[in-house]
Amino acid sequence: MDIKEIIDTIYLLPEASKESLIQHISEVNYPKGFCLMEADKMIPYIYFLKKGIVRAYASTENNDITFWFGTEGETIVSMKSYVDEKPGYENIELLEDCEFYKLETEKLKTLYNKDIHIANWGRKFAEKELVKTEELIISRQYKTASERYKDLMKEKPYLLQRVQLGYIASYLGIAQVSLSRIRAEIK
Repeated sequence: MDIKEIIDTIYLLPEASKESLIQHISEVNYPKGFCLMEADKMIPYIYFLKKGIVRAYASTENNDITFWFGTEGETIVSMKSYVDEKPGYENIELLEDCEFYKLETEKLKTLYNKDIHIANWGRKFAEKELVKTEELIISRQYKTASERYKDLMKEKPYLLQRVQLGYIASYLGIAQVSLSRIRAEIK
């Protein structure tokens, strides 16, 4: 996905502002299995996923809990690092070879002070991240694993083709055998 398309999905910028923002963005590639972000580390970048898929997870004593998948066109950011300039909570692992657009957070914040359109774009970016988090919390609190799986099938069916079932089960908050049972019931 082209960086201009990704920027536009967040908020439409005047062309001059968009070009100013793009000047500070570089392209980077990493292999499958690479850890893009590590918990308890300050992450001074925002990434926009050009190609590939990633998962966000938190580690416990017994296992890793997947709580988000990112695919083409999505923003990958540690909001704790972005907002508070403190180490983040999450690990971000690449599930495929990935291509990213990379933006240094400090450069973006400098642009906020220079261009009101980019500042508004940043506000919309943060608002969209908040809505994603809110939807995740509500889904986890009020829906059954079966309902969450059906939502996943409806909203992001490509994940079921590209992501290991163990990660899908973790995302749904269930064991892999329970996921197999749910899948059998739906067929």
